Amino acid sequence: MSRFAEKKVVVTGAGSGFGAAIAQRFAADGAQVMLSDINAAGLEEVAQQINAAGGHCHTQLCNVAEEDAVENLVNTTLASLGGIDVLVNNAGYSHHQRLLWKISVEEFDAVFAVNVRGVFLGCKHVIPHMIEAGGGAIVNIASIGAVAPRPGVTPYNGTKGAVLTMTKGLALECARHNIRVNAVNPVAADTGFMKGAMGVDGLDDEATARLVTTIPRGRLCEPRDVAAAVTFLASDDGDFLTGTAINVDGGRSV
Repeated sequence: MSRFAEKKVVVTGAGSGFGAAIAQRFAADGAQVMLSDINAAGLEEVAQQINAAGGHCHTQLCNVAEEDAVENLVNTTLASLGGIDVLVNNAGYSHHQRLLWKISVEEFDAVFAVNVRGVFLGCKHVIPHMIEAGGGAIVNIASIGAVAPRPGVTPYNGTKGAVLTMTKGLALECARHNIRVNAVNPVAADTGFMKGAMGVDGLDDEATARLVTTIPRGRLCEPRDVAAAVTFLASDDGDFLTGTAINVDGGRSV
């Protein structure tokens, strides 16, 4: 039997990068997946890939920083899938790389709205349904920057530190309801998100080489690495894990 047969999973930010890989991994393992993103074209492409591979998924546009949108996502998922067993709060945003005192208040607010408020809203509107159903699993995508910050993205790193603290506190609040809450801390990856944070169209060989020299395993993170960690934490194999974070960083934080 597939690892997530009959399980209903919500993945935010599923239209590209880590979120796409996470959604595809859950679907390949038998889950029914609700893909959520603000990028309609990305959602459609990932959904087509999942369907072509024999998976089962639905899509819903959602800006996780807006409560009405998150509430609609949850209600649509319940109507389409009949429940929510796993929530992956993956949607994220970063300001362009620059020193903290050169970042505008608007940029600061925007990154906190998506990365912190988005996690709060997802949990706020999903947890009551998990309690009613008798349990569930939540995995929040943080960042190794919360543990070992790089310069130039300090507010972004701050949002991910908040996600880690929220993960731990929420794990304590939810344990008696049979809901586990964990996090994953990825290191740099050659994804659209990373390119946007650096303010470039793509990572050139020099930029990639600089990043790789800081990672003992000798390569950047791949979306499949994050998907493997997320699905482990959400699976029965991770049943005794809550309030923890897996550093998917190739040894960078050691």
